[in-house]
Amino acid sequence: MKALLLKASGIFMAAALSFSALADHHKDKMDEMKDKTQEKMDIVDVAASNENFTTLVAALKAAGLVDALKAEGPLTVFAPTDEAFAKLPPGTVEDLLKPENKEKLIEVLTYHVVPGKVTASDVVMVDSANSLQGQAITVTVDGETVKVDDATVTATDIGASNGVIHVIDQVILPKS
Repeated sequence: MKALLLKASGIFMAAALSFSALADHHKDKMDEMKDKTQEKMDIVDVAASNENFTTLVAALKAAGLVDALKAEGPLTVFAPTDEAFAKLPPGTVEDLLKPENKEKLIEVLTYHVVPGKVTASDVVMVDSANSLQGQAITVTVDGETVKVDDATVTATDIGASNGVIHVIDQVILPKS
């Protein structure tokens, strides 16, 4: 009987160790898959995979900036949602997307991009950030609310292989 119990305990222990090893292997595979997915998704891919950024992605294509935002980086993008673009005066987006307004569109879009990876914890430590467009974006923090110019940051630290995205509720415009 004692031998039978020892044998059963041994089988149970072997099964438990095998299950534990299988679980660890599965977890490692999931982490590896997540890492590979994030490694492969650059800023443009992340935006394109989110239904709230269709206008932004269309604007990036019209401006010819897709390759620039797929580059190695790192970059930080303050990304306006479709809802943010809809807040612009009627006809503004359509006008900006016209080929003859490409330079203006590039100005507007590059104003939303900051060189380097600026995380939420970094943003709250500064009062401005220099955009790729050349002008500084004003950053203000009031309690839990962070604003870039007049836009409120609504989501932070969306990772991409070449930087980070912060979602904003308005399109920010460079000073004239």
